[in-house]
Amino acid sequence: MAGPADQRRLFRLVQDGRLCTLRRELRAAGHAGCAGPAGDTLLHCAARHGRRDVLAYLVETWDLDIEAANRDYKRPLHEAASMGHRDCVRYLLGRGAAVDCLKKADWTPLMMACTRRNLEVIRDLVEHGANPLLKNKDGWNSFHIASREGDPLILQYLLAVCPSVWKTDSKIGRTPLHTAAMHGCLEAVEVLLQRCQYEPDFRDRCGLTPFMDAVQCGHTDVARLLLKKHKACVSAEDSLGAQAIHRAAVTGQDEAIRFLVSELGVDIDARAGSTHLTALHFAAKEGHVSTVQTLLSLGADINSKDERNRSALHLACAGQHAACVQFLLSSGLQDSPDVTGTLAQHLTRSPDVLQCFSHSTMAEGVSRGRQ
Repeated sequence: MAGPADQRRLFRLVQDGRLCTLRRELRAAGHAGCAGPAGDTLLHCAARHGRRDVLAYLVETWDLDIEAANRDYKRPLHEAASMGHRDCVRYLLGRGAAVDCLKKADWTPLMMACTRRNLEVIRDLVEHGANPLLKNKDGWNSFHIASREGDPLILQYLLAVCPSVWKTDSKIGRTPLHTAAMHGCLEAVEVLLQRCQYEPDFRDRCGLTPFMDAVQCGHTDVARLLLKKHKACVSAEDSLGAQAIHRAAVTGQDEAIRFLVSELGVDIDARAGSTHLTALHFAAKEGHVSTVQTLLSLGADINSKDERNRSALHLACAGQHAACVQFLLSSGLQDSPDVTGTLAQHLTRSPDVLQCFSHSTMAEGVSRGRQ
């Protein structure tokens, strides 16, 4: 029986496609049933690396089980489909592999294939009965996954073979349009708007619209398309009352903020729901110095306060963002008490942030002395 060292060598031979050497060593070992660290069989390895001749040899000579599952319940067909190895996929299907077998988290081979731009593999699976409507544990079907990758030809194919496949949302209410917008897949968004009937500003469980997704990820080209073709609402609010400009500030998307303010006329000091936080507050909370600078250059009110009378300085200090605190102080923002009488500097535990206030006080003293 092959020992551990022999197992590693056998997997390496399969990976490299060295079939002649593999034949000799398997005959010497007397079996081909060794398992890798993750429970992989040699078939998993052959399928993953696209070694169709090795795959056929292992199945036909050693009678290895094409439905063998590793510790993640992945079968050789999952491996071949996920890596886009069409010849291996077709061989396994021809040998009767279960086309809709499930791996961990309920992913099918078709879902795995949709993570790659390989229409031929997807077509082979569908023609062998793969069901595009099946969902994984997160509520994503194959169309959802294909929308994330953004290949328009794959989306059109799936719509052709299963016209209702677009009528889906995940367990948190996200549609394929949300997904394509978030990942900046412009061509995919165009297909979805042309071929599907998504409601404008459809919100997920967090209240996010596809337009918000595009903006907060910096995809202004997608945002423009959603405005033009889908009549997206620029001022739509999420479940916490935040608008697109607030989401863009959180993720530090300076170009998107300029797009919203300069091209669309969005109020740069718009407040989010009951918190009254502005984009400046959100950017300071995350420590995005360049975004704070962008907002101020576009006319944001540096002295704006939220419902607790906190300035952006309070949020920057609470987040221990020294560079942001330094920039706000150097831009003229003065520390002031919130509704509880707490100064921004009282919220910091960082010596670097406290040093910013010391330097600011010294600078003010020097300035007064010169006057």
